Amino acid sequence: MKKWVPTVIFLAVAVVLIVLAIVFLPVSKSVWVWIAALLTLAIFSILYRDNPIYRIAEHIFVGLSLGYSLAIIWWLALWQIALRPLFVEGRFILIIPIAIGLLYFTRLIPKVSWLVRIPISIALGLGSGIAIPLIFQATIFEQTKASLVLPEMFAPGNPWPGIWAIILIIGIVTTLAYFFFSRKEKSVLSPVSKVGIIFIMLGFGATFGLTVMSRVSLLIGRLQFLLREWLGIITQ
Repeated sequence: MKKWVPTVIFLAVAVVLIVLAIVFLPVSKSVWVWIAALLTLAIFSILYRDNPIYRIAEHIFVGLSLGYSLAIIWWLALWQIALRPLFVEGRFILIIPIAIGLLYFTRLIPKVSWLVRIPISIALGLGSGIAIPLIFQATIFEQTKASLVLPEMFAPGNPWPGIWAIILIIGIVTTLAYFFFSRKEKSVLSPVSKVGIIFIMLGFGATFGLTVMSRVSLLIGRLQFLLREWLGIITQ
Protein backbone atom coordinates (compact mmCIF):
# COMPACT_ATOMS: atom_id res chain seq x y z
CA MET A 1 0.00 0.00 0.00
CA LYS A 2 2.86 2.38 0.82
CA LYS A 3 4.27 2.18 -2.69
CA TRP A 4 1.03 3.71 -4.05
CA VAL A 5 1.21 6.78 -1.78
CA PRO A 6 3.72 8.78 -3.92
CA THR A 7 1.74 7.98 -7.07
CA VAL A 8 -1.53 9.12 -5.45
CA ILE A 9 0.12 12.35 -4.25
CA PHE A 10 1.55 12.95 -7.73
CA LEU A 11 -1.86 12.41 -9.34
CA ALA A 12 -3.56 14.69 -6.80
CA VAL A 13 -1.08 17.49 -7.51
CA ALA A 14 -1.53 16.98 -11.27
CA VAL A 15 -5.33 17.17 -10.94
CA VAL A 16 -5.11 20.36 -8.88
CA LEU A 17 -2.82 21.97 -11.45
CA ILE A 18 -5.14 20.98 -14.30
CA VAL A 19 -8.16 22.42 -12.47
CA LEU A 20 -6.29 25.68 -11.86
CA ALA A 21 -5.34 25.79 -15.54
CA ILE A 22 -8.98 25.31 -16.56
CA VAL A 23 -10.09 28.14 -14.28
CA PHE A 24 -7.41 30.75 -15.01
CA LEU A 25 -6.11 29.92 -18.50
CA PRO A 26 -7.76 29.89 -21.96
CA VAL A 27 -7.38 26.15 -22.36
CA SER A 28 -8.46 24.32 -25.48
CA LYS A 29 -11.99 22.96 -25.73
CA SER A 30 -11.04 20.20 -28.17
CA VAL A 31 -11.39 16.69 -26.78
CA TRP A 32 -8.53 15.39 -28.94
CA VAL A 33 -6.19 18.13 -27.74
CA TRP A 34 -7.00 17.18 -24.16
CA ILE A 35 -6.38 13.50 -24.85
CA ALA A 36 -3.03 14.30 -26.49
CA ALA A 37 -2.04 16.62 -23.64
CA LEU A 38 -2.95 14.14 -20.91
CA LEU A 39 -1.08 11.34 -22.67
CA THR A 40 1.94 13.64 -23.03
CA LEU A 41 1.85 14.43 -19.32
CA ALA A 42 1.45 10.73 -18.56
CA ILE A 43 4.64 10.00 -20.51
CA PHE A 44 6.44 12.86 -18.77
CA SER A 45 5.48 11.35 -15.40
CA ILE A 46 8.31 8.82 -15.84
CA LEU A 47 10.63 11.69 -14.88
CA TYR A 48 9.22 11.38 -11.37
CA ARG A 49 9.24 7.59 -11.12
CA ASP A 50 7.80 4.50 -12.78
CA ASN A 51 4.04 4.56 -12.19
CA PRO A 52 0.81 2.99 -13.50
CA ILE A 53 -0.16 6.16 -15.41
CA TYR A 54 3.04 6.00 -17.43
CA ARG A 55 2.55 2.31 -18.10
CA ILE A 56 -1.00 2.88 -19.35
CA ALA A 57 0.20 5.60 -21.74
CA GLU A 58 3.09 3.40 -22.84
CA HIS A 59 0.78 0.48 -23.57
CA ILE A 60 -1.60 2.75 -25.50
CA PHE A 61 1.30 4.05 -27.59
CA VAL A 62 2.65 0.57 -28.31
CA GLY A 63 -0.82 -0.76 -29.15
CA LEU A 64 -1.67 2.11 -31.49
CA SER A 65 1.73 1.88 -33.19
CA LEU A 66 1.38 -1.86 -33.68
CA GLY A 67 -2.18 -1.56 -34.99
CA TYR A 68 -1.22 1.23 -37.39
CA SER A 69 1.82 -0.75 -38.60
CA LEU A 70 -0.27 -3.87 -39.18
CA ALA A 71 -2.82 -1.87 -41.17
CA ILE A 72 -0.08 -0.32 -43.31
CA ILE A 73 1.59 -3.70 -43.86
CA TRP A 74 -1.72 -5.31 -44.80
CA TRP A 75 -2.72 -2.60 -47.28
CA LEU A 76 0.61 -1.68 -48.86
CA ALA A 77 2.42 -5.02 -48.71
CA LEU A 78 0.01 -7.94 -48.51
CA TRP A 79 -2.96 -6.57 -50.45
CA GLN A 80 -1.35 -4.22 -52.99
CA ILE A 81 1.72 -6.34 -53.78
CA ALA A 82 0.60 -9.94 -53.18
CA LEU A 83 -3.11 -10.70 -52.77
CA ARG A 84 -4.67 -8.20 -55.18
CA PRO A 85 -2.37 -9.05 -58.13
CA LEU A 86 -2.86 -12.77 -57.42
CA PHE A 87 -6.63 -12.99 -57.01
CA VAL A 88 -7.83 -9.93 -58.96
CA GLU A 89 -5.31 -9.68 -61.80
CA GLY A 90 -4.61 -13.41 -62.03
CA ARG A 91 -0.82 -13.18 -61.72
CA PHE A 92 -0.36 -16.71 -60.45
CA ILE A 93 3.43 -16.46 -60.58
CA LEU A 94 3.13 -14.66 -57.24
CA ILE A 95 2.23 -17.97 -55.60
CA ILE A 96 5.96 -18.75 -55.42
CA PRO A 97 7.06 -15.71 -53.36
CA ILE A 98 3.91 -15.95 -51.22
CA ALA A 99 4.69 -19.60 -50.46
CA ILE A 100 8.28 -18.70 -49.60
CA GLY A 101 7.04 -15.96 -47.29
CA LEU A 102 4.64 -18.36 -45.55
CA LEU A 103 7.64 -20.51 -44.66
CA TYR A 104 8.41 -17.95 -41.94
CA PHE A 105 5.51 -19.42 -39.96
CA THR A 106 7.17 -22.85 -39.90
CA ARG A 107 9.19 -21.41 -37.03
CA LEU A 108 6.13 -22.16 -34.89
CA ILE A 109 6.20 -25.86 -35.81
CA PRO A 110 9.26 -27.57 -34.28
CA LYS A 111 9.33 -30.51 -36.72
CA VAL A 112 9.61 -28.33 -39.82
CA SER A 113 11.15 -25.22 -38.25
CA TRP A 114 14.27 -25.72 -40.37
CA LEU A 115 12.28 -24.52 -43.40
CA VAL A 116 12.45 -20.98 -42.05
CA ARG A 117 16.06 -20.89 -43.23
CA ILE A 118 14.88 -20.71 -46.85
CA PRO A 119 13.14 -17.28 -46.70
CA ILE A 120 15.78 -15.96 -44.30
CA SER A 121 18.61 -16.92 -46.65
CA ILE A 122 16.80 -15.39 -49.64
CA ALA A 123 16.11 -12.16 -47.74
CA LEU A 124 19.70 -11.92 -46.51
CA GLY A 125 21.08 -12.67 -49.96
CA LEU A 126 18.92 -10.06 -51.68
CA GLY A 127 19.50 -7.53 -48.93
CA SER A 128 23.27 -8.00 -49.02
CA GLY A 129 23.36 -7.81 -52.80
CA ILE A 130 21.47 -4.52 -52.75
CA ALA A 131 23.05 -2.97 -49.66
CA ILE A 132 26.74 -3.81 -50.12
CA PRO A 133 27.20 -1.91 -53.43
CA LEU A 134 25.33 1.07 -52.01
CA ILE A 135 27.49 1.02 -48.88
CA PHE A 136 30.66 0.93 -50.96
CA GLN A 137 29.34 3.77 -53.10
CA ALA A 138 28.25 5.94 -50.17
CA THR A 139 31.07 5.29 -47.70
CA ILE A 140 34.22 4.28 -49.57
CA PHE A 141 33.98 5.83 -53.03
CA GLU A 142 32.30 9.08 -51.96
CA GLN A 143 34.63 9.39 -48.96
CA THR A 144 37.62 8.89 -51.25
CA LYS A 145 36.34 11.57 -53.63
CA ALA A 146 35.75 13.96 -50.73
CA SER A 147 39.30 13.36 -49.50
CA LEU A 148 40.96 14.58 -52.68
CA VAL A 149 42.89 17.82 -52.36
CA LEU A 150 42.64 19.68 -55.66
CA PRO A 151 44.57 22.82 -56.62
CA GLU A 152 41.37 24.80 -57.23
CA MET A 153 40.51 24.41 -53.54
CA PHE A 154 43.23 26.93 -52.71
CA ALA A 155 41.59 29.79 -54.54
CA PRO A 156 43.03 33.27 -53.93
CA GLY A 157 41.24 34.96 -51.08
CA ASN A 158 39.48 31.79 -49.89
CA PRO A 159 41.94 29.04 -48.92
CA TRP A 160 39.60 27.46 -46.36
CA PRO A 161 38.24 24.65 -48.60
CA GLY A 162 41.80 23.41 -49.15
CA ILE A 163 42.65 23.70 -45.45
CA TRP A 164 39.55 21.71 -44.46
CA ALA A 165 40.40 19.10 -47.10
CA ILE A 166 43.89 18.67 -45.61
CA ILE A 167 42.41 18.34 -42.10
CA LEU A 168 39.98 15.75 -43.46
CA ILE A 169 42.83 13.71 -44.95
CA ILE A 170 44.78 13.90 -41.69
CA GLY A 171 41.71 12.68 -39.79
CA ILE A 172 41.12 9.76 -42.17
CA VAL A 173 44.77 8.63 -42.18
CA THR A 174 45.25 8.91 -38.42
CA THR A 175 41.95 7.18 -37.68
CA LEU A 176 42.84 4.29 -39.96
CA ALA A 177 46.29 4.16 -38.34
CA TYR A 178 44.65 3.86 -34.92
CA PHE A 179 42.54 0.88 -35.96
CA PHE A 180 45.20 -0.92 -37.98
CA PHE A 181 48.38 -0.14 -36.06
CA SER A 182 47.26 0.26 -32.45
CA ARG A 183 49.32 -2.25 -30.48
CA LYS A 184 50.43 -2.44 -26.90
CA GLU A 185 54.08 -2.02 -27.76
CA LYS A 186 55.20 1.40 -28.88
CA SER A 187 55.96 1.90 -32.55
CA VAL A 188 56.72 4.68 -34.95
CA LEU A 189 52.99 5.14 -35.66
CA SER A 190 51.99 5.50 -31.99
CA PRO A 191 51.85 9.34 -32.15
CA VAL A 192 49.80 9.07 -35.34
CA SER A 193 47.36 6.73 -33.58
CA LYS A 194 47.00 9.22 -30.73
CA VAL A 195 46.02 11.91 -33.22
CA GLY A 196 43.49 9.44 -34.63
CA ILE A 197 41.98 9.06 -31.16
CA ILE A 198 41.38 12.82 -31.09
CA PHE A 199 39.51 12.71 -34.39
CA ILE A 200 37.50 9.69 -33.22
CA MET A 201 36.47 11.52 -30.04
CA LEU A 202 35.50 14.56 -32.11
CA GLY A 203 33.33 12.33 -34.29
CA PHE A 204 31.69 10.68 -31.28
CA GLY A 205 31.09 14.07 -29.67
CA ALA A 206 29.49 15.48 -32.81
CA THR A 207 27.28 12.41 -33.17
CA PHE A 208 26.22 12.58 -29.53
CA GLY A 209 25.53 16.31 -29.81
CA LEU A 210 23.38 15.76 -32.90
CA THR A 211 21.44 13.03 -31.06
CA VAL A 212 20.86 15.28 -28.06
CA MET A 213 19.76 18.15 -30.32
CA SER A 214 17.22 15.93 -32.08
CA ARG A 215 15.79 14.74 -28.75
CA VAL A 216 15.66 18.28 -27.37
CA SER A 217 13.86 19.46 -30.51
CA LEU A 218 11.22 16.77 -29.92
CA LEU A 219 10.87 17.92 -26.30
CA ILE A 220 10.50 21.55 -27.40
CA GLY A 221 7.78 20.49 -29.84
CA ARG A 222 5.77 18.80 -27.11
CA LEU A 223 6.22 21.73 -24.73
CA GLN A 224 5.03 24.12 -27.44
CA PHE A 225 1.99 21.91 -27.97
CA LEU A 226 1.17 21.98 -24.26
CA LEU A 227 1.67 25.73 -23.90
CA ARG A 228 0.05 26.78 -27.19
CA GLU A 229 -2.64 24.33 -28.31
CA TRP A 230 -3.63 23.09 -24.83
CA LEU A 231 -3.13 25.89 -22.30
CA GLY A 232 -3.18 28.85 -24.69
CA ILE A 233 -0.27 30.57 -22.93
CA ILE A 234 1.66 31.01 -26.18
CA THR A 235 -0.41 32.83 -28.79
CA GLN A 236 2.08 32.91 -31.67
